[in-house]
Amino acid sequence: MSVRLYTVAAVPFEAACQVGIFPEGHRARRLHGHSYLAQVRAEWASDRTSAPGTATETLTARLQAAVAPLDYAFLNDYLPIPTDENLARWIRARLDAPGLERVGIQSTRDQGVDLDGADHAHVWRRFRFEAAHQLPNVPAGHPCGRMHGHGFEVIVHADQDLAGLDLGVDFDRLDELWRPLHAILHQACLNELPGLENPTSERLAAWLWQRLQAELPPLSWVTVYETATAGCHYDGRHYRIWKERVFESALRLRRVPADDPRRRLHGHSYRIRLHLTAPLDEVMGWTVDYGEVKALFEPAYRQLDHHRLDQLTGLEDADPASLLRWVRAALAERLPPLDRIDLEETPGCGATLCWGEEGPALPG
Repeated sequence: MSVRLYTVAAVPFEAACQVGIFPEGHRARRLHGHSYLAQVRAEWASDRTSAPGTATETLTARLQAAVAPLDYAFLNDYLPIPTDENLARWIRARLDAPGLERVGIQSTRDQGVDLDGADHAHVWRRFRFEAAHQLPNVPAGHPCGRMHGHGFEVIVHADQDLAGLDLGVDFDRLDELWRPLHAILHQACLNELPGLENPTSERLAAWLWQRLQAELPPLSWVTVYETATAGCHYDGRHYRIWKERVFESALRLRRVPADDPRRRLHGHSYRIRLHLTAPLDEVMGWTVDYGEVKALFEPAYRQLDHHRLDQLTGLEDADPASLLRWVRAALAERLPPLDRIDLEETPGCGATLCWGEEGPALPG
């Protein structure tokens, strides 16, 4: 597949609304408010109005300008039915961004929608349960071989063509479908549940898919966060895992104008997420061990963390796109299943490099 480079940006805003299309008595019909997060993705490295290497900052500034009228506003003054889907449409129509590919609205930490230019909506809702497990087939001494526990998080994704509708799958419908699964999983030992004798993230994602898909035809992915920094997506056919790390680094940008403050030495707390697609190992129950991903990334990570990025050998510049290409080259032989890398220099703002099936976006 071709290599795609996306610039990503996110901007929060606070707003009140009433959504009158819901049935009488529905809580969303009442005046209420949200701490929204608008997220956009564009297949755009730069244009004539921005200096090389500054696409992230330029896109963020344009998104900020687009959502500014909505901040501390009553959304019904701007659009009569302020669903997340319609908010995404409103922003899309007002955002000047070459190659705009997707607009997302996250109305709470646990729910949101991503809308593409063809009015195709990706609706998602996050759930949590607390459970114990152990992996029975790992080598002796592997920490996951001991009985332990996690605060698991699950995201249920539904993908559908809106065809002009104001609303996709209702979040309340996703809540209804999750409730009986929560009753089974919460405060349980997963190994004791039929079908989860080897409860890896991959096996759990597939177990959930089997129980949701018949009741939710638009179901597109099930995502399992085993920890805050590692998890798995499953779409009924493919498993995709990711492992996330943070590194603290200094940099200066070489290609910006002489009076641009980013030419000065400055720094970021970066978040990098490595995505891998691989067949399921039927014995181990996983595609790739998260610990192995971390270990194989370690030599490159040590060159990034607590260093000056602009002094890395082979790096064109220290902007997100250049850093992604550097990381991909550094890991090409060590992690062959790697097919996507996300890099944020500030929360929600950075770039994504893909050369495989992308899988769903992860919420901020």
